[in-house]
Amino acid sequence: MKKLLNKEKLAYAGTFLLICIFAYIIRINPAIPFFLITLYLCFYKKFLKIKSANLTNLIFLFLISFSIGYTILKQGLSFYFIPISIIPILAVLLFNNLEVAYFLSLATSVPLAALAPEPFKAWFIFMASSTCAILLVNGARKRSKVIRAGAIAGILQLLSLILLENFMIFAPQRYMVLLINGLLSGVVALGILPLFEYILQTVTNISLLELADLNHPVLQRMILEAPGTYHHSLIVGNLSDTACTAVGANGLLARIGAYYHDIGKLHKPEYFIENQDIKKNRHDDLSPTMSKLIIMNHIKEGLELAKKYSLSPALWDFIRYHHGNSLVYYFYRRALEGKVEDEEITEEGFRYPGPKPNTKETAIVLLADSVEAATRSLKDPTPDKIEEMVRKVINNKFIDGQLDECELTLKDIEKISGVFIKILSGIYHSRVTYS
Repeated sequence: MKKLLNKEKLAYAGTFLLICIFAYIIRINPAIPFFLITLYLCFYKKFLKIKSANLTNLIFLFLISFSIGYTILKQGLSFYFIPISIIPILAVLLFNNLEVAYFLSLATSVPLAALAPEPFKAWFIFMASSTCAILLVNGARKRSKVIRAGAIAGILQLLSLILLENFMIFAPQRYMVLLINGLLSGVVALGILPLFEYILQTVTNISLLELADLNHPVLQRMILEAPGTYHHSLIVGNLSDTACTAVGANGLLARIGAYYHDIGKLHKPEYFIENQDIKKNRHDDLSPTMSKLIIMNHIKEGLELAKKYSLSPALWDFIRYHHGNSLVYYFYRRALEGKVEDEEITEEGFRYPGPKPNTKETAIVLLADSVEAATRSLKDPTPDKIEEMVRKVINNKFIDGQLDECELTLKDIEKISGVFIKILSGIYHSRVTYS
């Protein structure tokens, strides 16, 4: 709530609230309020960073909600039957952003209220219900929270009606319609949520929790075929979730992305150090060039597996970005040491194809992946050595430009380093020998 209620956002909200009220008073075209709001969103710096909340998606949701409301009103039914809470609930779940949901609710409520017989009453009830639903659904990870939000939004619609009528009219039928309207809005929003996730190619907290089920076929394969990679992915998930929470990013998305980021190693698990027999390294019999091709190929194989198992495109980014265009340093160094005269060894030939991570979540998974692997390789992992290794790895990634495309600040990176050091020290520190 602190982030929501700062002066800048209140000023923006107040300005566009006045614009929409003015639009309704003078009965201008219903599309104009939506145009004004989307124009604002297009220039609002944070909106541009919300990958799934582009203008096309907003227009799509607006047209659906407005069409439903318009049809209800044209059929001669009261505006009490319009399930206005569905749109803010869907917007919060799909875009994970309160501002976008709020302004989409404004864009829908104003033109529908202008078409109702009692415009101000309709607008007040619509906005009261929408605002309530937005605040209650924000950050929801359980379906019950969405249903509860719809029910409370219905109660608030009822109270708004009673308030506007000054307690002078007792109309149990209208009261019942508003209560059922709110409850059904939550239930319907949950029912159609998977459809909108598919259409908009996004993922919500609710579906992410379903992907966290360790009985998922891909994770089950990792347990059996690549147990080292599976264990590594769980630790990377814990690191990423905690670090994201520390810098205000989506920790759940990062955790689930980390669970699946290395699924490409299922293609040839024995060629990755965490799955290898201590006595035998498969790369000892291969040239550095062949080894780096096998290592790099796990990105391509991971994307193919993600498509095969119908994983959300939101998770593809973690597979694609978790190495950026980093250098496969070990095999690059081996190639330099073993090169013959006149042989040309370029650094570019030993770099991952990229692209670099472009969100906080994917960047944090990249860092967590690197520091976990590096810390695990320490022979005598004392807290000081772990701290030194974490800072060295993160600093190298920063200098190498792997964080250039994301929004992480130096202050964020310092917080992330602190989180990694604390967690990894607890996992890998040296222990007392008891026997």
